[in-house]
Amino acid sequence: MQKKIANNFFFLLLFLITVAFFGLLGSFLLGVFWAAVLAIVFDPLYKKVLSRFSKKPALASGITLVGILLIVIIPLGLISLAMVVEALEISEKIQSGEWKPQEQIGHIKDLIPPQFEKYGLDVNSIQTKITEWAGSSSQLIAQKILGFGQGVLGILMQFTITLYVLFFFFRDGKELVEQMIYVLPIGDHKERQLIKRFQSVARATVKGSILIALVQGVLGGILFALLGVEGAAIWGALMILAALLPVGATLVWGPIAAVLFLQGNYTEAIILVVVGALFIGLIDNLLRPRLVGNDTKMPDWLILLSTLGGLSWFGLSGFVLGPIIAAMFITCWQMMGDEFGEKPAEEMRGQ
Repeated sequence: MQKKIANNFFFLLLFLITVAFFGLLGSFLLGVFWAAVLAIVFDPLYKKVLSRFSKKPALASGITLVGILLIVIIPLGLISLAMVVEALEISEKIQSGEWKPQEQIGHIKDLIPPQFEKYGLDVNSIQTKITEWAGSSSQLIAQKILGFGQGVLGILMQFTITLYVLFFFFRDGKELVEQMIYVLPIGDHKERQLIKRFQSVARATVKGSILIALVQGVLGGILFALLGVEGAAIWGALMILAALLPVGATLVWGPIAAVLFLQGNYTEAIILVVVGALFIGLIDNLLRPRLVGNDTKMPDWLILLSTLGGLSWFGLSGFVLGPIIAAMFITCWQMMGDEFGEKPAEEMRGQ
């Protein structure tokens, strides 16, 4: 009885200390999460560097960090900078009256039969709403940029924490995993299965989704610039975000093609549709099943729903966190079935 009371008290203390610990580090957990994800994704690179410096794991970890900065961080920073600059230019043009979106569709009236007016389709009303939308959008862009400036310190803090923790994850990751397996009480086999599941989904989601999104977004931005689309960098960045979803970059280039067509730019619209459907879309159709679907071992509908749910819960990091949570949910319930579920009658007869 006394031992049971002692055990219950210890577990209660362990629970409270754990909650307090995660509460203490709550502001930095996202940085730690991305450090873990990057450690998983770039583990082959680290091992390759470590093979050259087998007795100097700290040096290998530092060299790998520099490689990640050159391969990932700096290009993403340049893309973000281009998006901010483009947003500022568009905002200034709208506010100064240099760019008037309502005039861009002025001749659509000639394309709409007069009979449509009896159904409430009023071009003048559409132009007015576009003017109001442009004004509010310019203010929103300015506010977002201002918010970005105010949040730079927090972003730099998370970025620094990610790189700092990533160094130790590279150097001591194997030992940390073994220690975690040792202290968790659910059985080493299950723990290794869960860790392996986390690694496979994180690697597939980041390597597959980000690679596909970057390729599609960059190609889309270049295509928009060549076709003379206003704000090509912003649309390219939005295409990167849209391409993170299984729905794909069509959410961006499709409406733009429709607007170009309505503006009378038929050649540009046709080029955008052809390149978007046959080239940019082909990249998604060819690479996503191989890089994402096969490794996550989840149906497309679940990847879509978990990605959308992750984005709504965790922001941009949710495109990785959402599928990981869904995959861990499936794995845990499969373990539950294997451990406690009744075996099918055919299997019982086979024994």
